[in-house]
Amino acid sequence: MSLSDRIKIAKRVAQELKEGEIVNLGVGIPTIIPDYLDDKKVYLQSENGLLGMGPTPSDEDIDMDLISASKKPVSMDAGASLFDSSDSFLMIRGGHIDTAVLGALQVDETGEVANWAVPGETILGVGGAMDLVVGARRMIIASMHLSKDGSPKIVKKLSFPSSGTRKADMIVTEHAVFKFLEGKMYLIETLSDVSIEALREMTDAEFHVLEKTKMETN
Repeated sequence: MSLSDRIKIAKRVAQELKEGEIVNLGVGIPTIIPDYLDDKKVYLQSENGLLGMGPTPSDEDIDMDLISASKKPVSMDAGASLFDSSDSFLMIRGGHIDTAVLGALQVDETGEVANWAVPGETILGVGGAMDLVVGARRMIIASMHLSKDGSPKIVKKLSFPSSGTRKADMIVTEHAVFKFLEGKMYLIETLSDVSIEALREMTDAEFHVLEKTKMETN
């Protein structure tokens, strides 16, 4: 997993975030999004009790008492607030999160997400995954297109435990952007020089190509 690919995904997701939104960032690629918001004002929420996360602090400003839910050092924007994690989950479960940006182990062709357990491996804890799947008004998945062993992460049917029946609205990978509409997956943009034919080969799920699909080469 190259850093450049992670940054590409984070930058593309940042484009989807709307001014003034309250946004929860999940573990993995979503945690680097604060560094690529430019001047867009969104309110970043961490489930461990912070609203108003800023970009990654410089080495000299790191305070390990101030960390995200991913246990990574964070900064605070002016006006940020700290609170108990129970209050944080009240925000999530009460429908006060506009957008959740989550990582994924698998996403099926209808948008159902698996992001908390791999069969046969130790489960460290669900964290806020299931709460965010249910509670956020919009869900964007930020993920590499293939898993570390080269198998597709975008699949026809989940083989990992589901995080909930609520569907994702969008998935962004290093190669493409897909939207989920009425139980079907649509390619809306390519982010690399991969052909649509090659994209189909690395994507187990069936997807449709919108006529106005935006093609980009890097």
